[in-house]
Amino acid sequence: MCGLWFILVKIPILGPYSFAGKMKIVEEPNTFGLNNPFLAQGSRLQPKVTPGPVSGPAHLRRLAGKCFSYIESTYKYEFCPFHNITQHEQSFRWNAYSGILGIWQEWEIVNNTFLAMWMREGDACGNKNRQTKVILTCGGSSKLAQVSEPTTCVYSLSFETPLVCHPHSLLVYPTLSDKLQMEWDEVEQARYENLITEQGYNNLLRDIFEDAGFLKSQKVKEKPDITTTSKTHDSLQKCNQVSSLERIQKPFATMSSNGSPDI
Repeated sequence: MCGLWFILVKIPILGPYSFAGKMKIVEEPNTFGLNNPFLAQGSRLQPKVTPGPVSGPAHLRRLAGKCFSYIESTYKYEFCPFHNITQHEQSFRWNAYSGILGIWQEWEIVNNTFLAMWMREGDACGNKNRQTKVILTCGGSSKLAQVSEPTTCVYSLSFETPLVCHPHSLLVYPTLSDKLQMEWDEVEQARYENLITEQGYNNLLRDIFEDAGFLKSQKVKEKPDITTTSKTHDSLQKCNQVSSLERIQKPFATMSSNGSPDI
């Protein structure tokens, strides 16, 4: 007589929607931080340009390599002096925003004072790039104090630090080399003697600040056209020869017109 064998299979009790369809699992990338090592290279924030060199007052250079965070509403801002500023949406949405608001470029200088740091060339925003103006103010500790967006895609950030509390801590002139200080002295003297216009004065100061590395250079350097230079030289030489000949002939022409004998 053949026996019957029963195999008991334990089937878990599933919810009413278990067989409705295959569940879609979305893995949200962790985009907090510009250089997060856990992100694939393609998922990290990609800066458009490299930061400018560290410049300005020597005592502010100790801020290089440090980052300061500030949370406002659902956004976290991270400011890294002389590097960049980023914005991260504090959300668990799979497409939470995370982007670059600017990369360190140059100083804003007003009345012999380092007024602010400009972070430019951030993420695209319509037909332009995001940029941020970082204003330095005196404070008991180094921290971000406020972030706003006065105009679309242009941000304003207030950074407090005890490094700028001394009344002379942000003066430009003391940070210059002896050579550039001498050039500035000459520009001031020329302005005092009304030898240059106000616009000329400002242009000469900008050249000094660019040479010091405080401002991004706007000078356009072009190689001289050797052919054009040669032609100009030849034309000038011919012009001088004609002028000399005219000067020699002029007295004789005058004598002839006065009735004097021709020579």
